[in-house]
Amino acid sequence: MHTLRILKAFFQNNVQQELAYRADTLVNILISLFWLGWELIGLSIIFSNTQTIGGWNIGEVIALLGVFRLINTFMQMVVWPNTEKFNRGIREGSLDYTFLQPANSQFLVSFSRIVIWNAWNIALGVVLIVIGLFAIGSTPSPVNVVTFLVLIFSGGVIIYSLWIILISLTFWFTKFDNSVTIMQALMDTGRFPATVYPVWLRVIVTFVVPVAVATTVPLQALRGDLPWWQVGLALVVGLAVFVLAALVWKAGVKRYSGASA
Repeated sequence: MHTLRILKAFFQNNVQQELAYRADTLVNILISLFWLGWELIGLSIIFSNTQTIGGWNIGEVIALLGVFRLINTFMQMVVWPNTEKFNRGIREGSLDYTFLQPANSQFLVSFSRIVIWNAWNIALGVVLIVIGLFAIGSTPSPVNVVTFLVLIFSGGVIIYSLWIILISLTFWFTKFDNSVTIMQALMDTGRFPATVYPVWLRVIVTFVVPVAVATTVPLQALRGDLPWWQVGLALVVGLAVFVLAALVWKAGVKRYSGASA
């Protein structure tokens, strides 16, 4: 309950920040629609020259783009804003105050900044998934929908945990921004099925930075193409990576000596 109250306070504070700049919020929404239109134009150009890419047709890729938008929205709402705030806190010493608060420091670092307007992209992602499934004539069962939602959550946990591990390395290395930038670049591979990439890149986006696990796998579950043992494996991996991230964070915090040291 204490954690929920803190999260509620963060949410209210960030809503007030967004309301103070309502024009910016409207502009950001319009820019989001522009980029969505640009992505769809790109797909139309690709599929005007071929029927499938990596064995996926245009409807399946549109649905995948919707799944990618859901995961990417989480990154834009929470991960990237807090990365910037964390790096600034390390440089300026304001991170010291975070560790003095009577709450879990990992939680405070992860959710103190939430870009509320990005929630709009969740609706766009759902619309893309529905359009894509309609285009391929697929109607998921309630079980498939529940499995999809569970795997989307698990995929988000995996990406979040990898982010925690990367920023925790800052406690050992003074500057580690480039690794987070590389992770951000690799996230863009989730726009397309993993089968379109060469083997070496497919291995990276499946096992190193498992973007494919967060995007392609949930969509396969929604279509009913994923066996139960793979669903269980994805959940176990999500839990294992989350626990590992928490351990790495705690080890890093022990090394942190404060800005005055």
